[in-house]
Amino acid sequence: MKIKNQAMLITYSDSLGKNLKDLKKVLEGPLKDTVGGVHILPFFPSSGDRGFAPMDYTKVDLAFGGWEDVEALSQDYYLMFDFMINHISAKSPYFLDFLEKKDESKYADLFIRYKNFWPGGEPTQEDVDLIYKRKPRAPYRIAQFADGTEEKVWCTFDEQQIDLDVTTETTRNFIKENLENLAKHGASIIRLDAFAYANKKIGTNCFFVEPDIWEMLHFPRNLLAPQGIEILPEIHEHYTIQQKIADQDYYVYDFALPMLVLHALYSGNVNRLVHWMEICPRKQFTTLDTHDGIGVVDVKDLLTDEETEATREALYTQGANVKKIYSTEAYNNLDIYQINCTYYSALGNNDQAYLLARVLQCFAPGIPQIYYVGLLAGENDIELLESSKEGRNINRHYYDLDEIEREVERPVVKSFFKLLQFRNTSPAFDGEFAVKMVDEHNLQITWTNEDAGVTAQLSANLKDHSFEIVETDEDGSNKIQL
Repeated sequence: MKIKNQAMLITYSDSLGKNLKDLKKVLEGPLKDTVGGVHILPFFPSSGDRGFAPMDYTKVDLAFGGWEDVEALSQDYYLMFDFMINHISAKSPYFLDFLEKKDESKYADLFIRYKNFWPGGEPTQEDVDLIYKRKPRAPYRIAQFADGTEEKVWCTFDEQQIDLDVTTETTRNFIKENLENLAKHGASIIRLDAFAYANKKIGTNCFFVEPDIWEMLHFPRNLLAPQGIEILPEIHEHYTIQQKIADQDYYVYDFALPMLVLHALYSGNVNRLVHWMEICPRKQFTTLDTHDGIGVVDVKDLLTDEETEATREALYTQGANVKKIYSTEAYNNLDIYQINCTYYSALGNNDQAYLLARVLQCFAPGIPQIYYVGLLAGENDIELLESSKEGRNINRHYYDLDEIEREVERPVVKSFFKLLQFRNTSPAFDGEFAVKMVDEHNLQITWTNEDAGVTAQLSANLKDHSFEIVETDEDGSNKIQL
């Protein structure tokens, strides 16, 4: 199914009900008409990181269902699947075969062995300092072989996530075979997770290494283009990287929007948000929340350092049940550039502020992606956080079917659903975008589809969080009531 200009739900297979069959029921029942697409977060057998340490891309985790359940969803929704282009599970058959047979393994070239990569087998301190990394040391783990020997292999993230050497023929074949298999099961778009970490090169920071990274991006696109499947590289970094990728006609993420909207709602000032909407890519997916934290690095130079810090501080003082410690090592937080909190709680569980945030997202350039907790205006799950000591679990609540039925009756959720139904069906959003700063606190966003003769206009005051939506067609103007 081709990508539609309709909101996309982001969810785990077992977060809205227990499995993919439950998810389908929820989409056809309580969530009917709210989304046109679904990003099913990794549903493969995995050894860690809630699916992001995949063991086998040819299988669906039995706890979630089977390929028939995925394909059933693809009949009614455009689907996004994940492909972890940077790594594979330490418990995958590939890595286990390598540990068993070492140099004789047909998968030996899948992995980056320090002894082959670094002159002398080890990086210098200068090399280590240069690497864009998640740990305060060189990124590796020890591979212990069946013959009793051991050596270091590249490992950027968790010890269950072993980096792939994307330069070898073995890895290229691995990527080709798995992407072609995913294409057969109903994907409309494949997200390349941790994409910027894929290429490593001595003398660089091993993050978005140019020009190598471009060839790495074109390779999967060329593979999947004949099937009409798009590629979405996932990168948290300076906004200019997203612009560069968008210039080559790829979809990108708008990861700057979450902090910019918070800044506007906390400060009442629209200038930074308006500026970004004027220059941001048009072919993009917008987010306010994802399965990870709220990104901070993405707004570098879109907010001043002082404004970024003020926004962070406001989140901790105005947000509900959110503490700085939840985004630290004490709660296994790997990324100091993300804040662990639901978006609803970031706004102090304030219905009006939250609804305006979602209105701004729906009127921003791009296709809105709505994380499942955000779709139900979910609060921070402190119980899950404390039981797991995993910072990101604050925003990974498990909803059972009865709870979903209750949550969709809340006024803020009902209003949000009306907003999404309007966003999914108004022809105005297939037209031209314009944004205007009326004054310090007020902005106006207009979508004009001249072919359909339809205009949708948002007028919003970021100081008092009031807003008005008016749709105009040949029959006149109609105020949209949420």
